[in-house]
Amino acid sequence: MEPKNDKLAKIRALLAKAEDPAATPDEAQMFFAKAAELMAKYGIERAMLADSDPRHDKPGDRVIVVEGNYANDRIILLGYVTDALNCHGITKDQSRGRTEVHLFGYESDLDRVELLFTSLLLQMFNGMRQGRPAFGEKLITYRKSWIAGFVVTIHERLQEIEARARQEAPAAASGRSAELVVADRKAVVLAQFDAAYPNARTNGRKTSRAGTGVAAGKAAGRRADLGQTRVGGRRAISA
Repeated sequence: MEPKNDKLAKIRALLAKAEDPAATPDEAQMFFAKAAELMAKYGIERAMLADSDPRHDKPGDRVIVVEGNYANDRIILLGYVTDALNCHGITKDQSRGRTEVHLFGYESDLDRVELLFTSLLLQMFNGMRQGRPAFGEKLITYRKSWIAGFVVTIHERLQEIEARARQEAPAAASGRSAELVVADRKAVVLAQFDAAYPNARTNGRKTSRAGTGVAAGKAAGRRADLGQTRVGGRRAISA
């Protein structure tokens, strides 16, 4: 996905700096914090502009292909990012370690989901591999619990940053608050999803896992400082 304007290009550049193995933890945190803040402001800015002129941001959809090791954990991370950034999705075709996730949302939010998911995947796996299990603990148990802690913390931080951006945003030209504008957009997205998948049944998914890696994963999620089963084998993406 290519950034569509200078602000997205700046966000992408900050994320790249945070992902750089040469960056210290403090430097990575600083870059991620700034990127998350800009990303939230960008999303609200587009939403408020579109409230006055829908041509600024339209509802749409896109498919993200998830594949590789820890595929289910990748899908869970995508689900939490999707939820925090006002989108909705469902897993589709699954074969040979390859899963298609169909996302619905406004174009600016879909851009943000894709950009942030790609960046977080890299940071998640880099951090997971650096951790060390407790004596006698299986490596896979540690790593799965590390990922669970990381993902839950990232979701909490994204929610905080998005909420703060809504609270600080000036009212739209119509006089409506950002909270009302975003709520209406969520309703549009859900209606779009329901029209495409009328029989989908969403169940909340928890990421609680046994293992000593949970605390380390949560710590890594805080350092990033961000900013379900359905009929037919498809799973709705929902945190």
